[in-house]
Amino acid sequence: MSLSRRTAARSVRALGVAAASAALAFGTASSAFACTIGDFSATAACDGDKGVITVTDKDPSGVTAEVTVFLENNNADVRQVGTAQTVKGTAKGATISFAEDWEPNAVYRVHIEAGTKSKKLVSADIDPFLKTPAKACKADDTTTPSTPSSTPSGTPSATPSASPSESADTESPAPSEPSAGGEATPAPAGNDVQPAAQQSNLAETGASSNTGLIVGIAALLVVLGGGAVFFGLRRRGSGDR
Repeated sequence: MSLSRRTAARSVRALGVAAASAALAFGTASSAFACTIGDFSATAACDGDKGVITVTDKDPSGVTAEVTVFLENNNADVRQVGTAQTVKGTAKGATISFAEDWEPNAVYRVHIEAGTKSKKLVSADIDPFLKTPAKACKADDTTTPSTPSSTPSGTPSATPSASPSESADTESPAPSEPSAGGEATPAPAGNDVQPAAQQSNLAETGASSNTGLIVGIAALLVVLGGGAVFFGLRRRGSGDR
C-alpha cells in the first residue's frame, strides 16, 4: 500500500473515531438534559386560610408534562384533586398549584406524564407520596364560645335596693277611705297613741276609772283599823288602873 493510501486510511479512521466520540458525547448530554421523574417535586402549604398543593418542574429540557393529583387512603385513590394541569419545566423551576383544603397528615399521589405517545419520557408518580403537615391551615371552630356573664365585672350580683321613691311609697300608710259624708278621715300620726289605744292598754294592765274609788276605800279602812286599835289600847289602860 502506498503512503498516500495509508495516510488516507488513517485519516478516515480518525474521523470515524471523532464522529463516534461526538455522537456519544451528544447522546450523553441529551440524556443528561432529558426529562425524568426526579425533576418533579410536590409540597402542601397554605394560602391564607386555604390549602394548596404546589408541583415544581425543574426540567431544563423544557418538556411539557401533565400533572394529576389524587387523594389517597390505604394506598387507594379516593378522588382526583381538581383537573390535570400541564407544566413546561425550566432550569430554575416552573410551578403549578392545585387548590385543596387538605386535612392534617393526609396523603396525596402526584402522577407525571411527560413526552409524546410515541416517545414517553416519564410516566410515574413522585416518590415518596406527598404527606400534608400536621396542622391545618384553619383551626376547627369546634369549641363553644364562652357566654359572657350578665353581671359586669366588679358589680355586686345582689339585686339593688328599691329607689327612695319606691321605699317612701311602700312605707307611707295608705290614705283612709272617705267617710259617708265625703270627708276623708285623717290618718293618725306615726308615734301618736290614740285614746282607744290608751284605754286598751289600761284594760290590759288592770287599771280603769274605778282605781281612785278603790284607793279611797282602802285608805278609809286603814284609818278605821288604826282608830279601833287606838281605842282598844286606851280602854285596856283604863281597866288596869
